[in-house]
Amino acid sequence: MSDLRKKFLRHLAQTSEAPIGLEIERANGSWLITREGRRYLDFIAGIGVSALGHGHPAVLKALAEQAARHLHVMVYGEYVIEAQVALASRLSELLPHPIDCVYFTNSGAEAIEGALKSARKHTGKPAWAAFEGAYHGDTLGALALAGSFDFRAPFEPLPGPVIHLPYDDERALAKLDSSVGAVVIEPVQAEGGVRIPSTQFIRALRRRCDELGALLIFDEVLTGLGRTGKLFALEHFGVRPDILVLAKALGGGLPLGAFCAASALLKTLSHDPPLGHITTFGGHPLSCATGLAALDFIVANRLWERARQAGERLAVQLSELVDANRVRAVRGIGLLVGIEFTCAELTRRFVEKTIAGGVVVNWTLNADNVVRLAPPLIISDEEIDFALAAMRKALRALPAR
Repeated sequence: MSDLRKKFLRHLAQTSEAPIGLEIERANGSWLITREGRRYLDFIAGIGVSALGHGHPAVLKALAEQAARHLHVMVYGEYVIEAQVALASRLSELLPHPIDCVYFTNSGAEAIEGALKSARKHTGKPAWAAFEGAYHGDTLGALALAGSFDFRAPFEPLPGPVIHLPYDDERALAKLDSSVGAVVIEPVQAEGGVRIPSTQFIRALRRRCDELGALLIFDEVLTGLGRTGKLFALEHFGVRPDILVLAKALGGGLPLGAFCAASALLKTLSHDPPLGHITTFGGHPLSCATGLAALDFIVANRLWERARQAGERLAVQLSELVDANRVRAVRGIGLLVGIEFTCAELTRRFVEKTIAGGVVVNWTLNADNVVRLAPPLIISDEEIDFALAAMRKALRALPAR
């Protein structure tokens, strides 16, 4: 064991008993290079963060230019910071009317917290609703929404009350009542096993929220910015949420989250009391500068179209692996693809063998029999072929059940 790995295990708080443990020396494009010089294809893009891959020239240029101007100068919202204003303005141009205002945070979980606070203060209603299989982050408010009882239980009592409903079940929406101020949903559940709801369900949810006077919050932390074959996943359903939450790819590789809504809705945080929601580092100038560079590149090159084409190619070829004994199903939307195995043990072994073959993949938190694939949007056909070869080899090494 290397000295670096020993210090990693000793001095960094561990989140599991079996971290992947690659010792990363550098990264470029879709590839990670370890201290030993081995190359790994990053087929999860740092869990959706590195949408343009690693070390993209546009991002590095923006980073250097902003660093030469200034870093942190004041807590969020007090000074006029050009990088913040430019990114917020650009997002407002791209988001559906009347979403025209952005509150920047450090992460997706923080953005969820801000969205929940906004909804509660704006509506005056105490309850929230979320869905089985959901994942919205690990701060207490976000955790209260989690669709997994096992994740929630050790930390209860959690903020609430929260009503948990079955995902993609239109009949269950009748359980929502007038106490609900906000319904939070992922338009595609990534950690829930890459579950894609019907358009009918999402539209029924929008109508139900309108009937109850509840806000509809879309968590597009992973699905936003081209991942699903549209710039925003909401476009697949023809539904406009009241609040949209973004993060991961938003910062171009740096930490950045946001919750976006109509200015009249977000204004509720600025009075009674003033400073009703504040952050020191949210919207850091470096993150906003790199985020704008990444967003401009995604839009200029219509990378959601590349995600759709590459995702279809990937899913079609993976579908050939479906059998009765090991792979139950393959489903995807853009460059977000799930491989459902017949049991968790096969999933774990597939991940281990695929990584050993030079391709980094992982399983999902709330569905331990599903492997999620989310490579950079700039992934090449040759790199997809490399990944497919590694996954086929890993699958052949698994025992038939």
